Amino acid sequence: MTPEMRPNLVRARLMAGGLSYGIMAFEFFTPGFCQIAANAGADFVIFDMEHSGVSIDTIKAQMAFARGTGVAPFVRVPGLYYHLIAPILDAGAMGIMVPMIETREQAGKLAAWSRFRPEGVRGLGFGVAHDDYSHGGIVERMKQANARTLTIALIETAEGIRNVDAILSVPGIDVGWLGHYDLTNTMGITAEFGAPDFRAAVDSLLAACQRHGKAPGFLAGSLPMAREWREKGFRCLCYGTDVGLFQSAFAEGISALRADKGD
Repeated sequence: MTPEMRPNLVRARLMAGGLSYGIMAFEFFTPGFCQIAANAGADFVIFDMEHSGVSIDTIKAQMAFARGTGVAPFVRVPGLYYHLIAPILDAGAMGIMVPMIETREQAGKLAAWSRFRPEGVRGLGFGVAHDDYSHGGIVERMKQANARTLTIALIETAEGIRNVDAILSVPGIDVGWLGHYDLTNTMGITAEFGAPDFRAAVDSLLAACQRHGKAPGFLAGSLPMAREWREKGFRCLCYGTDVGLFQSAFAEGISALRADKGD
């Protein structure tokens, strides 16, 4: 009998039209981070490899630390390459985010490299981290792995927005994630989130997600921002980053203590 692989409740919730909340980790790659996130009520953690400089060894350890916490561990890889995606999935990631997705062809590669045949072309490796070193029927575990893997297309350029409908029409892409800083930068309106062109881009992504049954994703830097973007229709939400939340809470406390003494 083939043992059941740990499920990805986040993917199931999102595919059913629900909401899911998490955090992005850039710096605090500690053994307790996923448990701390779970205790805070998070559904998932996205571990960053694009801007953090961490290696696959660090990521593999985090995937192991996530076991038993109930938190789904996802990873943002640095780019769209098979050798960056498949090994991270084998290390235990339940989801993959790829930056700078701009075309349907690129989205197709992300979907194919993230899943086994017949849905994709991911190479077979079992009895390793992603299936908790278990044994059993290969075909059944392929199906289970395909069902739990979340694929996140990070759409963060003007070209990506122009092709957003084609990108999100690709079977196997689950989330269309808006990268708001890079998007405004490529549009020549860096950080101008009130600009009409940016608002139109947001509407385009949301409409494409709605048409193709995909979940819109967003990283919000504050509670008011998270509420605002949830109201817009974003259902896969990161509430800040490890660095941002720690710094803001720490700064607030230090500032209050200094103010007590007139410092």
